[in-house]
Amino acid sequence: MPGTAIVIGATGLVGSHLVQDLLQNSGYDKVKALVRKPLPFRDGKLEQIVVDFTDEAALQSVLHGDVLFCCIGTTIKKAGSQEAFTAVDYAIPMRCGAIARKNGIEQFHLVSSIGAQSSSKNFYLRTKGRTEAALRALQFSSLYIYQPSFLTGNRREMRFGEQVALWIMPVFGFLLRGRWAKYRPVKAEDVAIKMRELSEKGETGVHYILFHQS
Repeated sequence: MPGTAIVIGATGLVGSHLVQDLLQNSGYDKVKALVRKPLPFRDGKLEQIVVDFTDEAALQSVLHGDVLFCCIGTTIKKAGSQEAFTAVDYAIPMRCGAIARKNGIEQFHLVSSIGAQSSSKNFYLRTKGRTEAALRALQFSSLYIYQPSFLTGNRREMRFGEQVALWIMPVFGFLLRGRWAKYRPVKAEDVAIKMRELSEKGETGVHYILFHQS
C-alpha cells in the first residue's frame, strides 16, 4: 500500500531530485518535505512543512510517516565553523532520527559520503562517520546509508573546487576502475532514484550503498 515519505534536505542537490522522483512515482501517495524555506512549486501529493530543526517539540509533531529520507548537508565554508557544520550534518539527522524512531518510523535513508569513518582524521569524513554510527545505534528496522563520491548536478552555488572537479572528472573518471570505481563522480539524480527504489523494497537490516563498483 502506498504510504507517506518524509524528506529532510528537500532543497539540496539530491533532495530536490528525490522529491520530484517521489512525486512522479506511485510508491507513495504523500510526500512531506520538512524545509526551512518553502519550495518554489506545488503538487497535490506534496505537503510542505516549514520547521526549525532545533525545535524538538515541532519535529515531534510532524515526523509521522512511513519512511524518512535525510539528504541534508552543508560545507564548513558555508556553515562558518566546524561547530555550525556539526549542527547541520550530525545534529539534525540524529535529532530527527531519534524522534522518528520514537514516533514509530522503521525505515531511514541517509545520504552520507564515500570514506565516512568515525575514526577518520578528516573532520568532514569523521563527522559523517559519527552520524552513521549514531543512526545505527537507534536500531531502525531498515537503515540505508548511501556513500556516493563527488555528486554532479545543477547546484545553486558552485564552489571553485567543484568547478575544477567537474572539468577534471569526465576526463580522468574512466581511469577509476575495480576497487577505485566507487570514487567516480555520481549523478545526484541517480542517487535519488536509488533511494526511492530501495525504500519501496524496505529490506530489514543496515545497508551501505556504494556507486560505480563494477
